[in-house]
Amino acid sequence: MQTKTDAIVLHAIKYGEQKLIVDMFTRELGRQSFVVPISKSGHSKLKKQYFQPLTLLTIEADVRQPSSLQKLRDATLLQPLTSLLAEPAKLAIGLFMAEFLWHALRNEQCNVQLFDYVRLSIEWLEDRQADYANFHLVFLMHLSRFLGFFPNLTDAGQKSACFDLRAGTFCASPPPHHEWLAPEEARRIRLMMSMDYPTMHHLRLSRSARHRTLEIIETYYRLHLPAFPELRSLPVLHELFSA
Repeated sequence: MQTKTDAIVLHAIKYGEQKLIVDMFTRELGRQSFVVPISKSGHSKLKKQYFQPLTLLTIEADVRQPSSLQKLRDATLLQPLTSLLAEPAKLAIGLFMAEFLWHALRNEQCNVQLFDYVRLSIEWLEDRQADYANFHLVFLMHLSRFLGFFPNLTDAGQKSACFDLRAGTFCASPPPHHEWLAPEEARRIRLMMSMDYPTMHHLRLSRSARHRTLEIIETYYRLHLPAFPELRSLPVLHELFSA
């Protein structure tokens, strides 16, 4: 079936001499893998630079289920990501996001609201000139809403509330296991959940606090997504953001 849809590139790997295997999250089809012929000719419709992580595309594909590899016929840029690919800090965030999404969306079906959230987040980061050091933290916290395990905010307002990472709930006393946060860290997570991109710069975090917050969020995802691995791009991100 010939299909035209918007797509976000998550990962690409060389396949033979003149092909790529490209994983994308598409608006109409969910997560899909495509075989992409790459020509050295400057006249080719499918240019290798289109398949950098987080590139926003409109694609035309021949989709045949249950094939694991679909045929990509055409691709055009939905929006160029000039600053995201050129600025080291943004590039590090982008690579981290792409790797995170590659694992988190491994079995994701069509989810238009999720696609639109990721796309708008990428566009916001592309256009932002400063004050985006907390971007990846806010992005991941709100991403959990679309994946079905956004924390329950009942009892979140209590100063002495702990946070149960397994259950995704705030609680008055520690649960009978080890995956929970003491009130101080629980309050930081609650605050992060209340923020959005325009307001997140008001939260001033030290380097250690930012690293710890990301560690907590990553642990939370591992508890709720099977076989979620350690991320290769994480050490680079840690090196870049020091308060």
